[in-house]
Amino acid sequence: MTLLLGPPASGKSTLLLALAGKLDPKLKKSGGITYNGIALDEFCVQRTSAYISQTDNHLGELTVRETLDFSAKCQGASENWGECLKELVNLEQKRGMRPSPEIDAFMKAASVGGDKHNLVTDYVLRVLGLDICADTLVGSDMERGVSGGQRKRVTTGEMIVGPRKTLLMDEISTGLDSSTTFQIVKCVRNFVHEMEATVLMSLLQPAPETFELFDDLILLSEGKIVYQGQIDHVVDYFKSLGFSLPPRKGIADFLQEVTSKKDQAQYWSDLSKPYSFIPVSAMAAAFTDSQYGRNLESHSHNSDGHTNSPEALARSKFAISKYSLIRACFARELILISRHRFLYTFRTCQVAFVGLITSTLFLRTRLHPIDEQNGELYLSCLFFGLVHIMFNGFSELSITIFRLPVFYKQRDNCFHPAWAFSLPNWILRIPYSIIEATVWSCVVYYTVGFAPTVDRFFRFMLLLFSIHQMALGLFRMMGAIARDMTIANTFGSAAMMAIFLLGGFIIPKEAIKPWWEWAYWVSPLMYGQRAISVNEFSDSRWSKFQVI
Repeated sequence: MTLLLGPPASGKSTLLLALAGKLDPKLKKSGGITYNGIALDEFCVQRTSAYISQTDNHLGELTVRETLDFSAKCQGASENWGECLKELVNLEQKRGMRPSPEIDAFMKAASVGGDKHNLVTDYVLRVLGLDICADTLVGSDMERGVSGGQRKRVTTGEMIVGPRKTLLMDEISTGLDSSTTFQIVKCVRNFVHEMEATVLMSLLQPAPETFELFDDLILLSEGKIVYQGQIDHVVDYFKSLGFSLPPRKGIADFLQEVTSKKDQAQYWSDLSKPYSFIPVSAMAAAFTDSQYGRNLESHSHNSDGHTNSPEALARSKFAISKYSLIRACFARELILISRHRFLYTFRTCQVAFVGLITSTLFLRTRLHPIDEQNGELYLSCLFFGLVHIMFNGFSELSITIFRLPVFYKQRDNCFHPAWAFSLPNWILRIPYSIIEATVWSCVVYYTVGFAPTVDRFFRFMLLLFSIHQMALGLFRMMGAIARDMTIANTFGSAAMMAIFLLGGFIIPKEAIKPWWEWAYWVSPLMYGQRAISVNEFSDSRWSKFQVI
């Protein structure tokens, strides 16, 4: 368990991103990174290590246990335990060993992946101290959930519940008090020692009791390593350079100030020569030439060819099959829809309510005369129905934007591909589109007095269903492109106005300028309006009018 220490802008985040394989490939780089002596391009580093950023992005509608269960399914926690169990059984048979009954029972139970909960999830919840809030919603800005410290531990648990044993944690103490930070680091230390993991954690100003929890230290300044080694030796090393730790001074604060030009002089203790500022480059060179630097280089060379555990490095991009990924994403989407059931119920009631109002405005108390004036009223009613059904999917815009950070985090960590996220999102909205189209059609169609045939009624319903599906996809696309509510509302409104203006109803096609005619054919509302108009006005009672 290594602490990455350094002042702001010293390169801590860049180092962590480089180790996690997340740096922009266009950047100029020198040197190389190996895991067990194997280069990054020879295995999937995103599944072997996990970069945990300062922000905690989670779906607030899920509980802590559900969040970790989904992560365990995507990372193949049960499948990996099953493979380990098979290897262990073979090894025990070859060597004639008899396993401990308790360990054997745990391994067998962990290898069985349940539909709801997994034993590995329960184990990680206990290691991180999250078992007391396992069934509490994670929460969001608008919904009460777990505390800030518990959210940080959920972020960590989401990564360690799978086979990842290398965590790269970037400034996880942001916004937390020293006591909460100490508890989180202590839980991570339990994980490191219980599961034999490797953690490189950057902290800005750790308290003394938090500092003492770490085994090793990397002191970074101006992009250079000033010290790397055991924490117990760092004070002695700087004493050899002429700097002493004052009484009642935290070691972490001392280390960050001793590399600063403004604060370095107060720690000078070598009375045999006058003080002169030692720059970071000179400190880095002194460390390389020191005994600690030579020991580190020797250890690095000796471990370059260490490939005794090739199974510790993930070779495939995803841990489980496509079918298992789809099942996991479907199960999570069903939970999210059930948590949003008030929204969908309200929107369905809204469709019925607006449909009743529409029926009173276009109420058919008798058969209307088949003339041009009533034809325009019928056309207006058809257009209003399309617009209302279309705008009833507007809430997908905000839902998509709120879920994007979680999607990007899980996609970049190889939890699932983009299609596994999008496909359940689309399929599970189909029943809702059918319900909305059915409610509007049943309330409005015969009340207003559209063509009184069954086939035209069902075609009318099918067109409304298609328009609603188009609207859901359109608003999801706007949210995915904009990624911000302000930008989405601004440019989304402009795009919707263009769709209405160039849809062929407000402005006839003949009045659209030639250079805007392409937008008429791109507008999805145009196709819906033409189809629903043809469905109505091709009825025999409108035969004396020409349908355009």
